Amino acid sequence: MPKHSQHRSRGKNALDADDIEWLESTPELADDGPPEGDRWSTWDQSTPTEKGPKPYPGWLVTELAAVDTEHGVLKTGKEADVHLISRGVPGTDRVCLLAAKRYRSSEHRMFHRDSGYMEGRRTRESRMNRAMANRTAFGKQVIAGQWAVAEFGALCRLWELGVPVPYPVQIVGTEILQEFIGSPEGYAAPRLAQVSDDLENLWEQLVSAMVTLARAGLAHGDLSPYNLLVHDGRLVIIDLPQIVDVIAHPAGPSFLDRDARNVATWFTAKGLPSADPESLAALLHKEAGMAP
Repeated sequence: MPKHSQHRSRGKNALDADDIEWLESTPELADDGPPEGDRWSTWDQSTPTEKGPKPYPGWLVTELAAVDTEHGVLKTGKEADVHLISRGVPGTDRVCLLAAKRYRSSEHRMFHRDSGYMEGRRTRESRMNRAMANRTAFGKQVIAGQWAVAEFGALCRLWELGVPVPYPVQIVGTEILQEFIGSPEGYAAPRLAQVSDDLENLWEQLVSAMVTLARAGLAHGDLSPYNLLVHDGRLVIIDLPQIVDVIAHPAGPSFLDRDARNVATWFTAKGLPSADPESLAALLHKEAGMAP
């Protein structure tokens, strides 16, 4: 794979005579690419507010000497693709697997779900709002940035609430790096839609997670058996760019109802009679403090 070099700035905009002399005396540093892998770790490219909640997990590699290596695409979508990368320190056993969600370039971006979710995400710049409304190339770039920031912010908030989501590592532009849910060998955990065992336990985990969301005034907004992972008997919620504030959003209650209907109907079809869509929706409304 091609290497993407990352310039480590020394605080100046251009090389001066001292820089050139220093590079010539250390030719191995003239190429600022990593000794192996595809790029230097992007950890130091994110500000503290662009990194996940502290304390950072012990498994997370944060050393500046680390490099990122690409291992292929885990999932393709209409708005973004998810790639598997390993981040490790060369010559050591310090390595972790990460899922890199990358929102696509403006010419390929579709954002078919924008209209219902963008309520409340207007900016103060009228030019940006017009561009977003007209879906110009610039407008799509703005939307992509908003989706990425919204998803990373949602992951951070839900992690701190104790909702089962991947740990949000960092955000760099429109790339979100998060905990990889799967085996140490890089095999992704199956989606709930692919699972047929231990459904009663998984249903209980899901209801608990949705209740926690509702108590915080939130709904996933697009919940289904395809954005729920099952890893070692544990349910994990993914794909959160469209998370909805059900109190502030004018259609908030309908998002709660839809999430409840989508997941409960699937469990019911799998033979779990306790998974009743109407009962779940009523519970979520109650926990969110909404009138039935």
